[in-house]
Amino acid sequence: MKFFTADDGAKIAYLDDGTGVPVLALAGLTRTVHDFDYMAPHLDGIRLIRMDYRGRGQSDWTGQTSYSVPREGADALQLLNHLGLDRAAILGTSRGGLIAMYLAATAKERMTGLCLNDVGPVLEQDGLNKIFDYIGRNPAAKTHAEMAAKLPAAMTGFANVPEGRWLEESHHHYRQTDTGLIINYDPALREAFLDAFKHGVAEAWPLFDACAELPMALIHGANSDLLSDATVAKMRAQRPDMIYASVPDRSHIPFLDEPEALAALRSWIAKLN
Repeated sequence: MKFFTADDGAKIAYLDDGTGVPVLALAGLTRTVHDFDYMAPHLDGIRLIRMDYRGRGQSDWTGQTSYSVPREGADALQLLNHLGLDRAAILGTSRGGLIAMYLAATAKERMTGLCLNDVGPVLEQDGLNKIFDYIGRNPAAKTHAEMAAKLPAAMTGFANVPEGRWLEESHHHYRQTDTGLIINYDPALREAFLDAFKHGVAEAWPLFDACAELPMALIHGANSDLLSDATVAKMRAQRPDMIYASVPDRSHIPFLDEPEALAALRSWIAKLN
């Protein structure tokens, strides 16, 4: 893991691997650089750049008010500056896709393309309710093995998951302590997230419209509870050139090593320059 210092003094962790077209991969809300571990070995010709958002993984905890899309977007741009990159394509998983659309509206000149992983301008309440329920709370499971055994029942909408994947997921998202598993992010993220939705769920079609002219792809969990088929249909109608993949046996979010996801990613990468 490498680190850079943001303009407010926060130490931000990142990985920078491979050569080729720069792709900045932005993870899900409570997740880390490991969101892209399953995908990384399958893609050639890209320079894969990943970061732990502030308050997650190995980055500094900087408090509730700093856990926002604009601040995390600023950190992403400062990482590109740190690496001497004027532009990069962005692959955004869930929260990362929201950040990417925000950057398309505010710093489009820094982007060469956008791939959204199971996220769009409308977030479904059922999916958000599940996040509200778990965010910022340590699991009841005491070991990674116990957590892996519980995940298949908890992760409704998933089937035909590779052997050992749930154990990998547990290791990615929780730390083992003497008293049990704990989350690997600042618990204050809970208050930040709940506060962001205290007035309800606002649609963000202007941010999607801001992505016009960027090469785009959308990867959609066929059973997603956060991104509806209706929203996908509207997105595709507005961007008929957008590469699209529906990933069977996946809810929110696809792992990105599924054949459908990889095919879409490769087609999207071929359009980048």
